[in-house]
Amino acid sequence: MRERDFDHPEVVLCPDGPMLLRGARSVQDADGTVHPVRRPVVALCRCEKSSRLPWCDGTHKVIPKG
Repeated sequence: MRERDFDHPEVVLCPDGPMLLRGARSVQDADGTVHPVRRPVVALCRCEKSSRLPWCDGTHKVIPKG
């Protein structure tokens, strides 16, 4: 099978920020809960500090680096 035979989202990792998913239909969080995706692009939290997990709420911007 060729790569384009698979239906999968495009993934972009933002430095010190979220993971962007383009074309996802759903997201499964660490607890196994499946969250439907209704937007063409969604941002998933990678710092684990968001108040809206699994979605990014921008909290990573105020976390000290270092």
